[in-house]
Amino acid sequence: MTESEYAVRPNKTQLKKEIKALNHLGQELISLPPSALKKVPLSDNMLRAIEDGKRFQRGPLQRQLRRIASLMQYEDVDAIQLELARQKQPTKQQTAELHQLEQWRDRLIGGDEQLLTELIDQYPVIDRQHIRQLVRNAGAELKRNTTPKSARLLFKYLSEIKRTTPTDETDPPANPSA
Repeated sequence: MTESEYAVRPNKTQLKKEIKALNHLGQELISLPPSALKKVPLSDNMLRAIEDGKRFQRGPLQRQLRRIASLMQYEDVDAIQLELARQKQPTKQQTAELHQLEQWRDRLIGGDEQLLTELIDQYPVIDRQHIRQLVRNAGAELKRNTTPKSARLLFKYLSEIKRTTPTDETDPPANPSA
C-alpha cells in the first residue's frame, strides 16, 4: 500500500463506532410502535427487516440488528435520525397544553370559582361533585404539607376531560393577574 492509500483508509476504531451507532439506531427503530415507524423514511427492505426484528429475542435479534445495520448503508441515515429526534421531542403545542393544565389545576386549588364555572360550561361532561372533591382534597393536602395525591388526580382528570372532549370554543383564558 502506498502512503496515500493509508491516508484515505478509515480508522478501524472509527468504523467500529459507526457500526455500533447503526446498531443502536436499528434497536431504536425496532422499539418504535408501528404508527411511529410509518413516519420514518425507510425502504421496503428495511421495514421488513425491522418488522422481522420485532419478533426475535437475544441471539437472533443481534443477528437481525447486524443485518439492519448493513442495510442502513442504502438508507438516508440523517433523515432517519432527524425523524426519530422529532418524534422524541414533545411539540410546542403539547408543552403549552401541559402548562395550561397545570395552571388550571393551580388556580382551582387556589379557589378560582370563575375558572371552575368556565370549565364546567366549556366541558359539560365534567362531574362537578368529583372535581370539587378533588379540589377540596388537594387544598387540604397543600395546607397539611402532605403528598399532593389529589393534585395529581385533579391534573389527570383535567387532562382526560380536555383530551376526550371535542370543543369548538376557545379554552378559558389564563388569569393575567395570577
